[in-house]
Amino acid sequence: MISSLRALGAVIAVLGFGALPAMADDPVEEATVASLEEWVSFLRMPNVTKQSTADIRANADWIEATFQRYGYEARQLEDGETPMVYAAWPDQLPGRKTILFYAHMDGQAVHPEEWDQESPWSPVLKTFEDGEWKPLPLERLLSGEAAPDDRLFARSAADDKAPILMLLAAMNALKAEGLEPAVNIKILLDSHEEGGPPTLGDVVKRNADLLAADAVIMLDGPMHISNRPTVVYGHRGGAGFELTVYGARTELHSGHYGNYSPNPAQLLASLLSTFKDDCGRVTVEGFYDGVVFDEETQAAFASVPDDEAAINKRIGIAEADCVGQTYQEAINYPSFNIAGLKAADVGASRRTIIPESATAAIGMRTVPATPPERLLALVRAHIEAQGYHLVDGEPTEEERMTYPRLASMSGGRGSKALQTPLSAPVGKWIVASLTETFGEAPVRIPLMGGSVPTSGLLSLGAPIMLLPLVNADNNQHAANENMRIGNYYTGVQSLHGLFLTPFEVGTETESN
Repeated sequence: MISSLRALGAVIAVLGFGALPAMADDPVEEATVASLEEWVSFLRMPNVTKQSTADIRANADWIEATFQRYGYEARQLEDGETPMVYAAWPDQLPGRKTILFYAHMDGQAVHPEEWDQESPWSPVLKTFEDGEWKPLPLERLLSGEAAPDDRLFARSAADDKAPILMLLAAMNALKAEGLEPAVNIKILLDSHEEGGPPTLGDVVKRNADLLAADAVIMLDGPMHISNRPTVVYGHRGGAGFELTVYGARTELHSGHYGNYSPNPAQLLASLLSTFKDDCGRVTVEGFYDGVVFDEETQAAFASVPDDEAAINKRIGIAEADCVGQTYQEAINYPSFNIAGLKAADVGASRRTIIPESATAAIGMRTVPATPPERLLALVRAHIEAQGYHLVDGEPTEEERMTYPRLASMSGGRGSKALQTPLSAPVGKWIVASLTETFGEAPVRIPLMGGSVPTSGLLSLGAPIMLLPLVNADNNQHAANENMRIGNYYTGVQSLHGLFLTPFEVGTETESN
């Protein structure tokens, strides 16, 4: 077992978090090591909601029983066949601010054949050596002897079971120290974040009194690539639809009708080319309206330690689009993305036909100033401005004979972005705590590019923040998902420090 402050300091040094944190002590370390076996046991439980509701119930039972075993309040919240779980520090005192911590117990679907181990549900400790990940005895982890850069590979190792066990370990450290937290601790564990349907909002509304809080902290998503402590103030929303352009009512022989009947694949390509300029900026009129960055936000962009040359090398591009001056600024604008194209058959055997239709799958990312319904309306207007008549579903015979350019938009589902002000007291509280714990200010990210289910928590009327604790390169949602062991240790420290930091200022009750 790692049992010295010197060893724990080595963990911090490897992570690049600076000197030994002021709040690190033996009880924190010991509680972290003691939680590792439970983390491994938890990861052995399959948790794909769409594949098995029985598996999700088993996960909920395990969480409830584990928190109760340590003396914490825990109960299941009814949600059909897949309950969510509520847990809390046993004493909720009226003089303390209340923080609701959110994480999810369900995981992404798996394709076992793509994993470099026997099963995604059989956690394997690995170390990187000679250019590849090599397995290590699991006992090395359980005894506390794993190196900070070793990783545990399993589905949900990082997303999102590690933060759940970090919460438990941080609370156990407080108990071992005989300390009361400076805030009331509540925990909500979602069973539908990855697999849907999105029932979080209904569960929150049915349990509004139980879940009432002064702030919500979501323990989801990755830290900054630098692996420095990270605070995120919001996320982009999204909207998706399929755009179909129609030609003749059936496929046609290209020899007989080429140069005569318009080809919908060519028409779609031409239409899509009108959505962006050569620099990657969306040309739909009004698409960026309302997006303005004040001085504080611009300063936050500049303070994020992104290495854009390294980003370009990692993803394999010579030059980025010029939507924003930096990576951070770019992801704070809404985006228009062609995710897929389809027209007739594509394969080794080319058919000599003109397709009857061509379809593009479109995904858009929204920001607080650009709600999805507004962007969808602007896109419709843009398509019509290019000479297209929009129809609902397949065009009628009358429409085919009347309009030379026919298209349809189907889907149109959207989710709103959210951003808590950079000046919000809850953000200042988190930043102050992390700075005290690790000896340097965390990376502050105004808006992350992905989305999390904040909409289901808005009815609580509390500001929402994201506190990512897992390594950025954890392969979430993909094969070989992993959790860096050093991040597990520092995640517990982050939460332990937060629990002990008084939240004495007022809270804002509004997020954009």
